[in-house]
Amino acid sequence: MRSASARLLLAVTFLACAWVSSAQSVDEIIEKSLTAQGGREALGRITSRSTKGTIVITSPAGDLPGTIEVLNQSPNKLRTLLKVDLTSMGGGSLTLEQRFDGTKGYSMDSMRGESEMTGGRLEILRSAAFPSPFLGYKDRGTKIVLAGTEKVRDKNAYVLNITPAAGPTSRLWIDAESYLPVKTSTTIDTPETGPLEQTTEFSDYHDLDGVKMPYTLNTTSTVQSYTVKVTSVEQNVKIDPALFVKPAAK
Repeated sequence: MRSASARLLLAVTFLACAWVSSAQSVDEIIEKSLTAQGGREALGRITSRSTKGTIVITSPAGDLPGTIEVLNQSPNKLRTLLKVDLTSMGGGSLTLEQRFDGTKGYSMDSMRGESEMTGGRLEILRSAAFPSPFLGYKDRGTKIVLAGTEKVRDKNAYVLNITPAAGPTSRLWIDAESYLPVKTSTTIDTPETGPLEQTTEFSDYHDLDGVKMPYTLNTTSTVQSYTVKVTSVEQNVKIDPALFVKPAAK
């Protein structure tokens, strides 16, 4: 059960932290994708977000239901709270909390205890950008190249290879008609799992305050798969800064 907790903790990092004509340039594709998501101006007005939803994790013991809450603060602060019912595995409730203040990360796991984030997990969060990884990516030292086109759910999609200034690379698929992100994939090497590729598909886009975001996320890897359904979103909310840092010792 502890190994399952470790895999799920890594999955939360991927999730916090996670898009046909080859004649088009990367800049053209990125600009069209930003426009499809609401435009630079609308995205630029978003400074924070509170997202709540349900999660169902697939396991040999059956589906494990739970809830997930995510707080984002520009430029890359993050707090994720996950609660999973492990009754079908002979356990109680698993609580995972992840906090990132823009530089340092901290995890609290009701099964494995508390730990500082290191390695690939930490680099993923440091290279992330809210509300869109496309805004100001060149200034952050990120490089994006067009790697061709592929089919995603029987539709053409552009494949972008993304290399941040530090940390693991990723691939992003953008629908060639809607220009909305439809899939992302990242591989990270951790002591718990070794090299692990995790892929997330995005669907069910909703318009909120002029910005489109996916309300369904299906994530798969060799060790875990789960589905997140967003139930509520609030933007430009006031967030207590203490929620992004390591809690004070009691």
